[in-house]
Formats: sequence, C-alpha cells, structure tokens
Amino acid sequence: MTYIGALDQGTSSTRFMIFDADARVVSSHQLEHQQIFPKPGWVEHDGAEIWARAQEVMAVALTQAGIKASDLKAIGITNQRETTIAWDATTGKPLYNALVWQDTRTAEFMDSLKDSDKELVIARTGLAIAPYFSASKMKWLIDNVPAVANAVTAETARIGTIDTWLLWNLSKGTFGTDVTNASRTALMNLETLDWDPELLSLFGIPREVLADIKATSHVFAHTSEGVPIAALVGDQQAAMIGQACFDVGDSKTTYGTGNFALLNTGTSIVRSQHGLLTTLCYQFGDAPAIYALEGSVAVTGSAIQWLRDQLGIISSSSEVEALASTVTDNGGVCFVPAFSGLFAPHWRSDARGVIVGLTRATTKAHLARAALEAIAFQTRDVLDAMSADSKVPLKLMRVDGGATANNLLMQIQSDVMGIEIVRPQVIETTALGAAYAAGLAVGVWASQSELRNKWREDCRWSSMQNPDLRAEKYVQWQKAVNRTLNWIE
Repeated sequence: MTYIGALDQGTSSTRFMIFDADARVVSSHQLEHQQIFPKPGWVEHDGAEIWARAQEVMAVALTQAGIKASDLKAIGITNQRETTIAWDATTGKPLYNALVWQDTRTAEFMDSLKDSDKELVIARTGLAIAPYFSASKMKWLIDNVPAVANAVTAETARIGTIDTWLLWNLSKGTFGTDVTNASRTALMNLETLDWDPELLSLFGIPREVLADIKATSHVFAHTSEGVPIAALVGDQQAAMIGQACFDVGDSKTTYGTGNFALLNTGTSIVRSQHGLLTTLCYQFGDAPAIYALEGSVAVTGSAIQWLRDQLGIISSSSEVEALASTVTDNGGVCFVPAFSGLFAPHWRSDARGVIVGLTRATTKAHLARAALEAIAFQTRDVLDAMSADSKVPLKLMRVDGGATANNLLMQIQSDVMGIEIVRPQVIETTALGAAYAAGLAVGVWASQSELRNKWREDCRWSSMQNPDLRAEKYVQWQKAVNRTLNWIE
C-alpha cells in the first residue's frame, strides 16, 4: 500500500489525514485548540499548543491506520494562511501568541497608510488594505513585543505563517514557505514571486526574519523518520487542488471557520474590479505559477460556533441543522456576523455584527436559520463579484469543507444563488489537496490529469425557490449589511 499524509492546521482545529494512492481516506484524527480573545477584535492562538496538537493527531491517525510514520511516502502541510507567529531560532519557542487572520488590532495602522503606499501594496500584492494579511501583524509583533524586537536585534527571530512554523518543527529546523502562503502576507511581489524590498521597508520587516519562498509542490525537508515534507500550501489553495480545479475558470467554495471562493485564472494575473483578491493558486515544481481570484468571508462556520459557545442555544455545531429545520423561514430575522468587520467584496473593518428583524415571535430556531442564511448570502456576495470580474456567469459551484455536511445549508445555498451546488465524496478537500501536492512532488501521482480523474461527486442540490422571492430576500439581506457599517469610528 502507498500512504500519503496531510497535516491540515486550521483556525479552530488540527487534523491529520492519511490517504492511499486512490485518494481514499485511510484514517483521520482531529483536535480543536483554544481560541484566545485578549481584547475586542484581538484573536490569538498558542503556537506551542498547535504544535502539540499536530503531534498528537499524527500519532493517533498513524495508529488507526496500523502503520508507522516511516511508511508514509510523503507529508503535505496545509494551513490557515495569514495567521502569523514569531519564534526564536535558538530555543525553538514562540515569542508571543500567533496573531490569527481574524485579528483586527492593526486596522488603524492600515487605515493610516498614505494613499500612495496603499496603491503600492495593492499593485504589488493583489491584496486589499486590511488588517487581515500578515505584514501588519509582523510589524505589530516587532513593534509591541520586546522579546520579538530583541530576537530581531540578535538575529535569532523567525517570523512566518503557520506552514513555516510546522515545517520548522517537523524537520527540526528547516525554514521555508511556499508561494501560496507568501502571497497572503502583503509582502510578496505577484510577478517576481519573491519578497518585495519596498514592501519590506514600508512595514519595517527585516528580510532575514522571513523564510525563502519555494514552489508549493516541492520537497522542503525530511522528518526525523526520513519522510519527505513535500508540499506547503495555504488551505484555500489546497482545496482548489483537492477539487481538481486545474483549468482556467474552475472554481470552488470552501466552508470552514470562514468561507473562501477561488477561481483559477491560469498564468494570468487578473486584477479585480469588484473587491476580490488576486492571489497565487499553486506552483508545481518548476512549472509556471498559476494564479486565482479569491473572495473571502470572515465569519461563516464560526457564526455557528458563536451560537454554541457564546449564546448557548445549541450544545454542538451539528445541532444547528435540526434546530433550523423546525421552522420554514427566518421569521423576518437577518443575522450579519460581521464580528471582525466585513471581508470581500466590502472590505469594511468598521463594520460589526447585527441581528435585525427581531419580534416577540422570534425563536432560537429562527436565529439558527438566519445564521445558515448568513453563510449563504455572504457566499453569494463573493460569487456575484467573481462572475462580474471573470465575465463568466456561474451555473454550478463545487463546495467542500466541514459545513457542507449540513444538507439544509447546501439547499439554502442553492436557493439563495439559483444555481446547482455539487459536493464531492471527500469533503475535506483541503487535506486531500495537500496530499495531492506532496504526492506529485515524490511521484506517487504522475500528472494533474490523473488527479482530475479521481474526483467523485457525492451529492447535488438544485434551487427550489421562486426567483421573485429570491430577489426579495437578497434585498432584505443587503439592507441588513448596510446596518453593520460605520459602527467603529
């Protein structure tokens, strides 16, 4: 048997999945980690806890599969992308908690940039001016954490995204990243695929604290057991690979803590006119880099976690489907979970969450249904922008991620968009994509066409909603979105 491992480090949990050569799941283990909220708008993770969870899920998945680590042909790492961590090269210990992509503490700094600097960032990186991306998080760590500043002075500081942190630990000291993760920092030049000197200067980031940028599918290092670590890839780009979106115009939407839609634009760098990001899709070995348009929604699955953890109206996330199914509509309630502002296509860090349309007749079931509709409406906002940029009307959407197991949500998504929604047999395509990229690097799979032939449909949904009602509900959603704006001065 041939085994490929995928370490999938996400915003709320870490998973290790083992696949065989036919891309079927052999075993899997997953553990959540703590979400740390020191202040409103601040979101952190404990890097040491993430590494401990990674070791644990790998050990359990290997035991479940009945194999040893050395039996793996390769390991691919996929990760929450913009989340940023600093550590000391001599001790290997984090110097501060990781700043999560949802963290908005640098919003004021980003807003204060001169117009010419904002234009430079957008032109060189294809990204928006937002605290979402890594550069301002790196600057905050250097400027506000003495241990980080001291390590920079001593030339022992290492700063990077979570892929870099996991590679360092798995390989016992290799320092590297890939084009997909580097493209999310607001420091990499889209054309040169290298750190941009002017952007490094703008954000005050010394080049020596950053890893070298390599191709996505590439042998970066080996574990102590001799297993090649043969792919690093941001989670959303990994899902593109897992969904076999290798042709220009192919797209997918991943449902996780947030929602992310990507559209393959091939070797062309397409600049969005509708609030989307231009980003790297992947680079396989020495082949040319492939680019994508991306739209991101900050709060989707985490809105369901909020119902569970903060409001307590469900005791597990899986209960939301049954609860929402007890009502036929939202009872006039709209929920816009702009907890950390609004991402694509709005890019408004001044927005905050609202629940509108409450009456005495409102129940927790209406709120649960409104939460599912919020996921669907935010996704429509992004896909409408994508269609406008690409000039291609969307007729079908491939979906993946944990929330796609919620059949009611998928039906609501189809109704909201008026198109067919298709779910593959393996919904954890993020991990599958990391396995594919690693397998390509070591020759387990010979080509992208071989991977394309492994894609298998599981289920599909068609819209059952009257078009007039769809339009009416979307107008109501847009009214609710407008209520979130200008809340933070």
